[in-house]
Amino acid sequence: MQKSISKKLMVKIGVSLLCSFVPMVMASNVENLAKSLAKIRGEVETLQSQLDIEKEKHGSKMAALNSQLADLSVEERRQKLSIEKLQHSIGKLSENTQKAEESGETLKPILLAALGDYKRHVESGFPFKIEDRVRAITDLERNIANRLIDPNKAVNQAWSLIEDEVRLSKENGIYQQTIALNGERMLVDIAKLGTVLLYFQTKDNQAGMAKRNPEGAWRFETVESTDEAERIKILFDSLKKQIRQGYFELPNPLRK
Repeated sequence: MQKSISKKLMVKIGVSLLCSFVPMVMASNVENLAKSLAKIRGEVETLQSQLDIEKEKHGSKMAALNSQLADLSVEERRQKLSIEKLQHSIGKLSENTQKAEESGETLKPILLAALGDYKRHVESGFPFKIEDRVRAITDLERNIANRLIDPNKAVNQAWSLIEDEVRLSKENGIYQQTIALNGERMLVDIAKLGTVLLYFQTKDNQAGMAKRNPEGAWRFETVESTDEAERIKILFDSLKKQIRQGYFELPNPLRK
C-alpha cells in the first residue's frame, strides 16, 4: 500500500512539474519570437531607410544628367548655328559669282571678308586642329591678295573649306594634335565627337578634355578622377576598334 501511495505521489509531482515547466517554455519561446520580430523590424526599417536614400540619390543623379544633357544640346545648337552662318555667307558669295560679268577686283573684297569671318569662327571655336585650319584659310587669303588665284576659283576653294567644317561637325574619330597643357605644348591623341566633345590622352597616360572657361574660350584640362580617366580610355579603345556608336559614360566638359 505504501508503494501505491508513493507511485501516486510521484505521478502528482511529475504532473505538477510538467505543468510549471510548460508555461516557462512557452514564455521563453514567446520572448525569443518577440526579440526576432523586433530584430526583423529593425532590419526592415534600416533597409527602407537605405532604399529612401538610394531613391533620393537616383533622383539627384537623374536631375544632374538631365541638366548636363541640356548643356550639351545648347552647345550642339551653338555649333550648328555657327556653321549655318558660314554656309549662308559663302552661299551669298556664290550667288554673287553667278551674276553676270562680275569682275575679279569687285569680287575680291567680298571673298576676303567672308574668309575673315570664317577665320574668326575657327580661331574662337571648337579647339580641333585650329592651327591647320587657320593656315588653310590664310594661304587662300594670301593667294587672293597676291592675285595668284582666279577669284571664281577661290570661291570654290572657300566653299570646299566650309564643307570640311560641316563634315567635322558630323564625324567621330581619333587624331593627333599639339595642345597647350599645364603651360606646355605637347602632342597628344585626340578623340573628337563632332564639334561638341573632345577628349585627349598623353604619352604618359594622362587623360583629359577640352572645356570652355567662363569667358567662352576653350582650354585643355586633365581629369583627376580614376573613374573618369577609365571612361575616356574606354572611348579611345572603342574608336580604335571602329566602334563609333553605342552607350558611353563620359566626363561632361560643360559641367560647372
